[in-house]
Amino acid sequence: MTALWNEIPRHGKWLTALLLLVFIAAPLVVDRYLLSVLVLVLYFAYLGQAWNLLMGFAGQLSLGHALYLGLGAYTATTLWLLFGIGPWIGVFVAIAVAAAAGLIVGWLGWRFGVEGVYFALLTIAFAEFTRIGFDHLGLTGASGGLFLPVSPTAHDWWNLNGGVHLFYYVALILAIAATLLAAWLRQSPLGYRWLAVREDPEAAQAVGINVFRVRMIAMLISAGMTAVGGVFYGFYYRNLFPSQIFDISRSIELILGPIIGGLGTIFGPIVGAIILTPVGESLTTFMQSSGLNVPGAKSIFYGIILMIIISLRPSGVWPWLAKHLRLDRPKS
Repeated sequence: MTALWNEIPRHGKWLTALLLLVFIAAPLVVDRYLLSVLVLVLYFAYLGQAWNLLMGFAGQLSLGHALYLGLGAYTATTLWLLFGIGPWIGVFVAIAVAAAAGLIVGWLGWRFGVEGVYFALLTIAFAEFTRIGFDHLGLTGASGGLFLPVSPTAHDWWNLNGGVHLFYYVALILAIAATLLAAWLRQSPLGYRWLAVREDPEAAQAVGINVFRVRMIAMLISAGMTAVGGVFYGFYYRNLFPSQIFDISRSIELILGPIIGGLGTIFGPIVGAIILTPVGESLTTFMQSSGLNVPGAKSIFYGIILMIIISLRPSGVWPWLAKHLRLDRPKS
């Protein structure tokens, strides 16, 4: 981590520190609505980092990450409702449940040679099967949804029950922690193995890398991190519906940031979330204020942005931005 920081140009360090300071001070100067948008920016930046580890670093396309998001959300909220186990403890159970699901998906896929788009279809299928199961699971409200009561205690932070300021700083901590973890993993021996497997699995296997093992580790970490995002989602919105949390549109929503920002980069998921989330929320607000009801308009808008950026910047916005701001790492 220190080596990576030392390779960043001095003005890049100043820009990073300034951006961090802006995010820390934002609740002091913005209104509640803008703060809620920033919460979503940080939330998607965190989830983008989780997915980027699997796809950007290890090269494994998952279009069913809503599976781990939903399992994390339902596990923690159900523990809270039924047994009074708070989210700070329930999150560890949620991580274990989602990681176990990820290992099952990875084992079934990679042990039997399911690769590429077929592996992506497998991840979608698991998310869909789980959605159907929760639609009929009375313990969690089935298709009618699960609702968390709002405690009269306004600052019940130990149960993630508080105002938008609480969730903002939790999201900020999660986004920073995920970015630091991604930076550390990329420079670790495991990170280099992921990159080798991503570029050429056969060559990686030939030089002694256990391709199946490193892919499973990537899935384990990515699924566990996504589950943490699910816990945040469940306690932030305080309601869960299988048709929403497990839907493929939820998976697509969380992967757009890394794709737009730059796959396999550290700051790509953050840049993508900063670009995409405010624009999407502004569109939603405009349509609501105008009385327009166009089903799927947000998804269409996201698709248009994605096509434009892919056409103009195939590697994502962050590599182009880093080059023009001279933030890219110096070549040896």
